[in-house]
Amino acid sequence: MSDKSGRAIFQRVLIKLSGEALNGGSQVGISAEVLERLAKEVYEVTKLGVQVGLVLGGGNLVRGRALSKVGLDRVTGDHMGMLATAMNALAMRDALEQNGVPTRVMSAIPMSGLLDHYDRRKAVHHLSAGRVVIFAAGTGNPLVTTDSAASLRAIEINADIVLKGTSVDGVYSDDPATNPDATLYKHLSYQEALDKELGVMDLSAFCQCRDYDMPIRVFNINKEKALSRIVLGDEVGTLVNKG
Repeated sequence: MSDKSGRAIFQRVLIKLSGEALNGGSQVGISAEVLERLAKEVYEVTKLGVQVGLVLGGGNLVRGRALSKVGLDRVTGDHMGMLATAMNALAMRDALEQNGVPTRVMSAIPMSGLLDHYDRRKAVHHLSAGRVVIFAAGTGNPLVTTDSAASLRAIEINADIVLKGTSVDGVYSDDPATNPDATLYKHLSYQEALDKELGVMDLSAFCQCRDYDMPIRVFNINKEKALSRIVLGDEVGTLVNKG
């Protein structure tokens, strides 16, 4: 349901984007064109008066789990992944600021001279002042995905919702890439998603959202103005909440 007044229905959101969302279809790297498009999308949301937190994955640069399969220590691989999220955060910060959006990057691991160290109270202060805050380096712990970082930061900053941008239109009954008859769900309760074993988020992150009643909307970040439509109340993608 859209707010016909043109006003945003959320005050503060946490946007989660995979690292792959930044590579523009390439195997690795950051696409300047995609970065610019995403920065403009976030800019449009901030113009609506919405406070924005961002968590970016690092899979476009490093995947710790994949490295562990070829013999690299999993913890080392995950530490490399944290550094990859910091690289993506720096790129996104510059793209946002070039679009006139004041932005701060806060890292879960100390990176003196490069990024501010994460501090919840400072993050909330920046958000309240109209700055976008990018949360880098995951939770600062290995063996934890950036989905978990997104759920944790969303709860800590009292976001209204987690907006998870993916390459598909929402949560399906099956993989739409391999099953053309897969059904797109418009709404799911937390329990329905668990019962159907649907991959909304990493399981620990999903359960954290459930336990703290943090709604999740899964949507296709490649659809133009998807973010703006969501904050204006359009039912884009799949909403997961307590039902």
